[in-house]
Amino acid sequence: MTNQESFCLAATDLLGPRGFTQDAELIAPWLSDWRGRYHGAALAMASPASTREVADFVRICGEYGIAIVPQGGNSGMSGGATPDTSGTAVLLSLRRMNKILELDTIGRKAACEAGVILQSLHEAAEAKHLRFPLTLGGKGSATIGGLISTNAGGTQVLRHGTMRAQVLGLEAVLADGSVFDGLVPLKKDNRGFDLKQLLIGSEGTLGIVTAATLRLLPAIGGRVVAWAGLSSISDARKLLLHCEKASGDMLEGFEVLPRHCLEAVLNHEADARAPLADQHEWHALIELISEAGQDGQARDRAAEMLATAMEIGLIADATIAASEAQAEAFWHLRDSISAAERAIGPAMQHDVSVPVAAMASFVEATVPEVEANFAGTRALAFGHLGDGNVHFHVLAPAGVIRGQWEDQEGKQISIFVHDRVTRWGGSISAEHGIGQMKREELGRLGDPVALSMMRSVKQALDPQGLLNPGKLIPAP
Repeated sequence: MTNQESFCLAATDLLGPRGFTQDAELIAPWLSDWRGRYHGAALAMASPASTREVADFVRICGEYGIAIVPQGGNSGMSGGATPDTSGTAVLLSLRRMNKILELDTIGRKAACEAGVILQSLHEAAEAKHLRFPLTLGGKGSATIGGLISTNAGGTQVLRHGTMRAQVLGLEAVLADGSVFDGLVPLKKDNRGFDLKQLLIGSEGTLGIVTAATLRLLPAIGGRVVAWAGLSSISDARKLLLHCEKASGDMLEGFEVLPRHCLEAVLNHEADARAPLADQHEWHALIELISEAGQDGQARDRAAEMLATAMEIGLIADATIAASEAQAEAFWHLRDSISAAERAIGPAMQHDVSVPVAAMASFVEATVPEVEANFAGTRALAFGHLGDGNVHFHVLAPAGVIRGQWEDQEGKQISIFVHDRVTRWGGSISAEHGIGQMKREELGRLGDPVALSMMRSVKQALDPQGLLNPGKLIPAP
């Protein structure tokens, strides 16, 4: 009997037929990333139902030297949850661990297993007149464990921060099968390193997140969503500063997108409608929130804010959503950009950040540089202007072969973009993680001291190198 066969018998004994399978048809949907860029193979897929089962399974993997690729909703953007093509690793799905263990309305916190879907947490919190202050386009499939492992961002980072800021406590299984139990949140705790922060954003390379305690906020009384048309991203930056001054702590979100992105969505979505009658080179999506009983105050503040912006020439036109349905329609336009662009054809997607004050200048300088150096391409930047993070996409010329273009000219484009980002003092990964997509680039551009520290931590916590190999941490 081979080592792999012995491992599979031991895993089946532990997890049973529901928790461990080698059925190719059941495994196949989970072997490719959401974008369809990465495809792998797996020896089997494990679906434990508890932290104890995860720990025992990881211990068995260590005994037999079997690599583990943890996976949540498989909605990541960097190939971090896709195994390699060797077929020697096992997928570890956390999707069965989907219980909300506690929802504390007094302490305003929720304890969740790793497989809880983000939208499910939103709905559970709303039922208790609370909210979880992180959302993104993939909320219907993204899991809490995956969001923690990648330190996800989203559209509310401007006010509330990334996933890192939402995690009060954490539970994780380490490479030797031991369980790090840090679920109990403490306001002050000076017993050495903050180990949960080490695990957040580690993409399953240091431990497998099994549960978390997350902060909740009071439910909003209402929200006001507005759409504005502008002539440039520099004006959008000025509009952001204007909105921050005019609305104070009511400003919840501020997203920007160029004309091409809106047109792509309108062509892709049959029921989509442009918020404004005229065409504009840039658009801003703005959201203000109010406390209970103050919805009218927020709407008045938004109307005054936009009127003033128009008077001083920052915007050419604007509208305020007349209903919650229209507000959702505005956000749907923003959330549909990636899918609409994917329908157009191949593109190189870059999730980058530079200092907030420099973002508009970076976009204005880099877009023409890319298009001048790579004939026939179209460079676009959209996203979270308020926190210095945009999605910088470069669309392929017409007629290229999907897959071939990305592996050839596409790689050179990414090198070019990442070099520019680094020159501007930014990061090649703002919120999507490194995964396998940016691992080589991190090795090329990352600070040698920081990379050495990362490798040392990996060696200390996972000496066999079995946790999500080939992801995040560049080879020496």
